[in-house]
Amino acid sequence: MNTNRVSRLLAAVVIALALPSTGRPIRADQTVTHPFEGVTYIDRTETSPRSVHMHVVQIDLTAPGIRFKLSPPAGPQEVIRQTTLDYVKQERAQIAINGHFFWPWPSTAPESQVLGIGASDGAVYSAFETPVQSYALVADAPGLNIDERNEATLVHRDPVDPDGRHVREPVRLWNTVAGSAQIVTAGVVTIPSYIDADHPGASLTPGGPGAGYSNTHSWYDALNARTAIGLSRDARTLTLLTVDGRGGSLGMTVGEVARALIDAYGVWHALNLDGGGSTSMALQDPITHAWSLVNASSDNPAGRAVGNSLAVFARPPPAK
Repeated sequence: MNTNRVSRLLAAVVIALALPSTGRPIRADQTVTHPFEGVTYIDRTETSPRSVHMHVVQIDLTAPGIRFKLSPPAGPQEVIRQTTLDYVKQERAQIAINGHFFWPWPSTAPESQVLGIGASDGAVYSAFETPVQSYALVADAPGLNIDERNEATLVHRDPVDPDGRHVREPVRLWNTVAGSAQIVTAGVVTIPSYIDADHPGASLTPGGPGAGYSNTHSWYDALNARTAIGLSRDARTLTLLTVDGRGGSLGMTVGEVARALIDAYGVWHALNLDGGGSTSMALQDPITHAWSLVNASSDNPAGRAVGNSLAVFARPPPAK
């Protein structure tokens, strides 16, 4: 999206926020636009405690014309990798973000599996699971499901069914995305911890690449590009957030992302999706109808070919 063009049409908002979790003032400059009916796009920069560039889309799930689609199953495994930009163009949607973590990685092969519960237009093609990256992804991580009526809820594995494709909640899995963990739970930051003597019931396994991860060196504390998805308390507003890790933006920890979702955007529940070089947000320009990445990809200018993406369809704003 050409945000400069849109910002000439719609008002820019510049704010200074004091985040209650730290008590410190954070200078946050936001340009707020409404490119589609029921959609608010926020281009946000911060300078403290470091330079950060965020892209936030908030979607009114009750707005006319809003609908969703997760990349469908394809190929001999579960999915064929594709950039988020290519997917939003293919579907002729207005917005898309990258979704699940995927495996194998690193790999140049297009065939892949996504990690965690996943469904596209009612077809459940990936199950809850215990990923090999247990230093980062919790077992049976919850998913966020958006049904055909745009009713959104978090879903959790039903332990009664051994196939891992059923949930405890009385909902039909329709478009369902999962990440590494639930990072906001009932308005509280909930970053998972590692099993050790003080945390015997923790959900992450110490170790991993390099020196290994632990409660003193958490995978969640690294500064990186990030993607997250969240839901408001009344389940009427869906929030999509990406953080750049390039182009002058130094990235955020997952805890910082969770705090921003709560304090700035009223998120009640949120999941951490695949980040780093996978982080992608693509938008259509409401005037030219061309699509582009709005974030600075940490992988390449067109974005990484990812396991799947969540597309959002929306109508043009009502004529004034």
